[in-house]
Formats: sequence, structure tokens, C-alpha cells
Amino acid sequence: MNKYFIIIGVCCCCMASCIKDEALNKECDIESAWIEGTEYENYFYQTTEMRKEKISSAETDIVFSVRSLLSLSTQIPLNFKITDGATIEPASGSMQDFTKGSVAYTVTSQDGEWKRTYNVTFQESPLPAEKYNFEHVETQTEKTMLGGTNELHVFYEQTGNEPNYCWATSNSGSALIKNGSKPEEFPVYSTPDGKVGRGVCLNTQSAGPMGEWMKKPIAAGSLFLGKFLVDFVMTDPLSATRFGVPNSKEPVRITGWYKYKPGEKFTDMEMKEYPDRKDEASIYAVFYRNTDDKGESYVLDGHAVEDLDKLLDNPQVYKVARVASLPETDTWTQWEMFFIGRDAPDDIIAAQGFNLALVFSSSKRGAQFEGAVGSTLYIDEVEVSYEK
Repeated sequence: MNKYFIIIGVCCCCMASCIKDEALNKECDIESAWIEGTEYENYFYQTTEMRKEKISSAETDIVFSVRSLLSLSTQIPLNFKITDGATIEPASGSMQDFTKGSVAYTVTSQDGEWKRTYNVTFQESPLPAEKYNFEHVETQTEKTMLGGTNELHVFYEQTGNEPNYCWATSNSGSALIKNGSKPEEFPVYSTPDGKVGRGVCLNTQSAGPMGEWMKKPIAAGSLFLGKFLVDFVMTDPLSATRFGVPNSKEPVRITGWYKYKPGEKFTDMEMKEYPDRKDEASIYAVFYRNTDDKGESYVLDGHAVEDLDKLLDNPQVYKVARVASLPETDTWTQWEMFFIGRDAPDDIIAAQGFNLALVFSSSKRGAQFEGAVGSTLYIDEVEVSYEK
């Protein structure tokens, strides 16, 4: 049991990239990045895309989405805010050519002992996908806080010649309490036994003694379009999930195939068992405005989807689709859901002013750490129908 409390201490220290209680700052992070100048605005669908704020300390890839690389200037000044006392090379504001691929920026801490390299890429905004068959997957190796490594699966879509890492999972959070684990030991992994070819397996797991102590006893398998920010896992887990990717079409229906088996014992965050409750899987989608009334970027997070019944009360949300129920089945079964809500302005949609969030979870109440260990959901051959 003691080793888990040691891990907690290590986790708390690692949520910041470098130790702060020193005479010279050891941090070496890019906190924000942006392009200034009205002459660059036409490169972007939305001017809000010209800024990347609150960059996670766990991220080393910064991506700017543009209309086209063909018309992109070969001389663009990218500005950065970095941690106090740190330096960056190439210099902030220096002209760089992003048309030939990513540009590497190295941040050095004030004490000179720590360095971190960020890859900044400008890429064309991908067109909305109509089919997700989950055939594209790679195995990523991550170092653990105990000195070992974990291997986990990362899903992506192929957009032309470039991979589009639009899918996020709950695996990064689970990796904090694992060491030496293989992909199949995580809540989300690729399976060769899909409906057609490969598919995705999502399963609800125990978070171990440390999870029980922190009132986060289970880790539900979660797969969604968007990002997972591991920085918030310990302090504010609902803020770790950032749902949605830019979309330039209005969705009307989503279909797919699934298999599902709930776990045996339903428990809450106190690990209290409820013999009369049965775990449920969840599939839903949200079409929402990605800029608020003040012109600031807006991203739907876990707090905004705590109560799915009230999603349409959110002024940013225009349409919602939900699968009513996913009965237990050990054979591939088709599901379907339709979007309800208000129509979105065509001009704002065309300018990628809306995001589409698509979420799958092996435990419907997993974000509240309620569910059944062993609940398993398989997903494959997902198709989105758009209005012509």
C-alpha cells in the first residue's frame, strides 16, 4: 500500500514540468503560442485559431490548422509565452517556414539544466470524416514515474498523407498508476476482432488502492474526438477531457456497430456496491459553437456533459444525439442516433465555427467514478451522415 502513496507524491510533483522551489527556475514550458497581424488572418478559418492558450505541460506537439498550405507564406513569425527565466530557440517572433513540415523549438530552463523540444506544425484543416473504421492505430511507448515503460494504443485517421490524431482516450490517465503494461492492459485498445477488420475495445478497470484512496476507484474506457489533458487528472479530472474537433458540415445521424457486456458489481466512488443497479455503456455526440459571444475559443469539457439531459440548455450547444440504450449482446449489433436541436448558421459552419464531439464509454457514469469493473464495450464501423 505504501508504494501507492509514494506514487501520489511523485504524481503531484510531476503535474508541473519542473520543480519551482529553487533559486533558478527549472521549468521549461511553452505556455501559449500565437501569430499576430491582420495579414495572416486569411490563412485561418477562425481568427481564434491563431492562438493556442494554456498549452498542456504534457504536450510537445503544437498544431495550427489553416485553410491551405499552398497559399501559406514561407515567412511567418510565431510568438511564444514561456516559463519565467527560460529561453527559446529559434527566438520568439522570428520568421519561420512551416510549409515544408514541422519546426522544432527548444525551450531551456533558467538554470540551464532542463530542455524540452516542441514540434510546431501548420496543417490543412481536415475535412469532416464520414466513416471511422479504426484501422489506423500505432503503439506508443511512454516512460513511467517508476522508471519503467508502458505501451498503449493511439488511434488516428489518415487525412491524405498525414495522420490526423483526432481521437483521444482515457489511457493517459490510467498510465499514471501503471508500470510495464501492454496495450491490452489499458482501458482502451485496438482489437483484431472488429466488425470489419480491426475495432476498438473499451473496458472499465479498477484504479487500484491509490484510486480508492483518492475516491476515484474505477477507470472507465473512454474514446472520443478531442484531447485528453493528463495535467488535470489528479486535481480536476472532468477538465482533462476536451471534447470535439472542428467540423465544416452539419451532422444529422450517426450509426455504428457494437458489442457490450456489463461488469458484475456496480459501485460508487466510495466502492459501495449496489446490487440493484446495472452498468450501462454510453454513446453520444454534440455539435457545438467553438467560439463564445466574446469571441473567445470554447471547448466542451467533462463538466459541461455531466448531465446529458441538460446539454441543449448550454447556449453553445446546437445539436445533440444519443443512443437510447445499448442492451447486452455478444454479437455485433447495429446502433443509430439522430441529432436534435436547432439549425446552425451555414456560413459559420462552412468557416469551421462548430465542433463535433463523439463520445464512447464502457460505463455511462464513469466520469463520476461509478460503474462496474469488467464492463466491456466494442465499437466499429461508425458512420456520420451530413446534410448535403
